Formats: sequence, C-alpha cells, structure tokens
Amino acid sequence: MDGNTAPAAVATAPVDWYVDPAFWPKERTGVFAKSWQFVTHESALPEPGSWVSDNIAGWPILLIRGEDGQIRGFHNVCRHRAGPLTQGEAGKCEGPITCRYHGWAYMWDGRLRAARDFGRAADFDPREFALYPVKVELWRGLVFVAIEQPDGSLADWVAPIERRLAGKDWSDLKVGLKRAHPIACNWKTYVENYLEGYHVPSIHPSLDAEIDSANYTVSMDGLVALHEAPQRDPNAVYEGLWAWMWPNLGVNVYGRGLMMERMSPVGPGQVRLDYTYLTPDGEPVSDQTLAMSDVVTAEDRWVVERVQENLQAGAYIEGRLSPKHEVAVAAFQAMVRRAIAQ
Repeated sequence: MDGNTAPAAVATAPVDWYVDPAFWPKERTGVFAKSWQFVTHESALPEPGSWVSDNIAGWPILLIRGEDGQIRGFHNVCRHRAGPLTQGEAGKCEGPITCRYHGWAYMWDGRLRAARDFGRAADFDPREFALYPVKVELWRGLVFVAIEQPDGSLADWVAPIERRLAGKDWSDLKVGLKRAHPIACNWKTYVENYLEGYHVPSIHPSLDAEIDSANYTVSMDGLVALHEAPQRDPNAVYEGLWAWMWPNLGVNVYGRGLMMERMSPVGPGQVRLDYTYLTPDGEPVSDQTLAMSDVVTAEDRWVVERVQENLQAGAYIEGRLSPKHEVAVAAFQAMVRRAIAQ
C-alpha cells in the first residue's frame, strides 16, 4: 500500500447489537461474567464484618471483610431458596451473615453456620451449602470482582494504566462520594461515546474550554484505551487523562483524586453510570469538580439517548468509524465480537 494512502474507515457494528433484546444474554455471559468489574474502594470496608452489596449485569454480589482482614466476594443469594442475604448497599455484620428470607446463617468466609429449624435432616450436609464465591482482586485499593475466571489477572488488565500512573500516589484516597445516573440507552452506545473525543467540540463546550480538543488522542494498549488531552487552563478540573478498561470502566483523573465511572448495564436498553469519587482521606468533592461532572454527564446523556432513539427508529443501517478519532471504538466493537463468539 502507498505510504501516503489514508487508512480505511471501519464499518460500525450491526444495529441489532443495540436494539435486539436477544443480544443481551450473550453479552451477560460472554462479556460481563468473564471480566474484572470494579465495585468499590477498600475504604468502604473499614473493619471485619463490613459489607458492600452490588449488582453486576444482573448478578447480585456481596463483599465482606473477614476477621483476617481479607475481603471476600459471594453471590448475594442464599443457598436455601435464593433469598437475599443483605438489605441496602452497605452495612456491618455483628454476627453471621443471615438470610433476610428464612434466616439461614453464614460465616464471613461463606461457610453455612446454621440452617434454621432443619435439625438433622436426612441427606443434608451443611458443608455442601456454602455461599457461591466470586473472585476478588485489588489494585491500588480498588476492589474488583469476577463472576467467572477472566483471561488474565487484574494486574494484567490494569498494567497499561499502571504504567501511565507510575509515581502517582493514591495511598491516601478514600471514598468521598457516590452517585448514580440512569440513562436510557444500550450500554455500548454510552461506552462508544466515552471512547472518542471526536464529539467534544460539538457536545461539551465547557470541557472544550479546559482542554485542547484538537490534540485529543486516544490510543489502545491491551484492554485499555488511554485518552490524553493537553490542558488550556492550568487550574482545570481535569488533569487531561482518562482511561477506559474493557468492558465498561472509566478512570477519570482529577487534580485531587479521581472518579471511577462504571457503565453498568441494566438490561438491553438501559445503562446506569455508577460514579465513585475518591479523594484524599475521603474529603468532600469540590463544588467545581461536581459542577463540571454534572454538566458533562448531562450533555452526554442528551446525545446518547438521541442516538439510541435513532438506532431504534429503523432508518440507520450502518456507518463508518473515523480512522483518526474512533480507533478505540473499533477496538471495542472487535472485543465485543470476540466475547460473544466464545
């Protein structure tokens, strides 16, 4: 090929990916069950018995810190008749984990301690009814889970971000604030919006004033997309670094901390942005940071919901991805294709 020839524009993914409910079960098992999913920071589990609950693509999960200080993860499902083990988003167990439905009680390491009023039932061995575990790994104090064994350790997955953050100390960061934003679009519609800066001048005027969007770059490194944009204003909220890790996690670096942005699917047509702000010693998030975050989120919500409506309308069949601006979008779509084919 002639060295002066421009790279070809890649075709977009099929519209069915974004509008067909039958596609969701394939993603749930092929994408989300086999990936590392961010849940919280270890500071949210400060002492033995502290627990946090969450939902990963329809799987209710429970994290609890044991007497040995280790954080363990389980499906938040009682082995008796699938009752919920906890109520609410977080708390502290003063005794065993006790099912809210029929009172089965479990040790903090998942072993069944007592099946209420079962006595010595025949053919019932409590040792066979421990909670179903999920895998747990930590990176820089951030707690991740995996429903099934992912391809590689968490350290492998985050290695490109770790290299970019070399020398940056996050040891004093704690959860300062959590927020959630429901959005009426397929999760991939939102992820693809996150994966390019092509739209910044059109959609985000306040962000465009802070960064030099003409020199906004996105590069792929393994399962990570690294976004970089020079700052126009030395007092800008953003440091000009965003990272995304397959399949649905944004890492947004601020001057004093960061915001973990999990793009959590809620079925095939809804996504919820779960924002976890991490600040020095959990100090309040600045009004300036929240104001900028709210503006950018509202602008993104408006455009992705319009895109989703247009995808569902039936006129749009296929588009092309910019070889300059949408390399990460093309990489993401290739990753989805591989995941659902397994």
